Amino acid sequence: ALDFQPERILLSFHGMPARVTALGDPYQRQCEETARLLRLATGHDEQTMPLAYQSRFGRAEWLQPYTEPTLVEMAKQGVRRVAVLTPGFSADCLETLDEIGNEAAHAFKTAGGADFAAIPCLNASSCGIELLRSIIGEMLGTGAAGR
Repeated sequence: ALDFQPERILLSFHGMPARVTALGDPYQRQCEETARLLRLATGHDEQTMPLAYQSRFGRAEWLQPYTEPTLVEMAKQGVRRVAVLTPGFSADCLETLDEIGNEAAHAFKTAGGADFAAIPCLNASSCGIELLRSIIGEMLGTGAAGR
């Protein structure tokens, strides 16, 4: 439904301190696997569908690359049309709506980008609820018929 064809689709996952991953948390590997599977399913590669992490705070190093600097660098390299997808979320949250839809969009456009789209999550859409029902049904062993 976009009125432009994105040159890049940035997959932006919520960040976390890098030390947590170093201590054995699987989150970063799970994000990378999700990105790999999305690329495989959509025919993209790491260049056309890169991965980044958002929502960092404090002085600690967080998982990288960071979303906003990634978007700025894309614009500086001549990418003019970007869509950002947040596959780690099933519902939009205010932090991400502002951080991606406002701050990151502004940074991208200020650096020379033109078209920017923050793709909304599934939220309470019928397909989003059906997806969750299906996953929960599988996990509970009730399958698709467990209504």
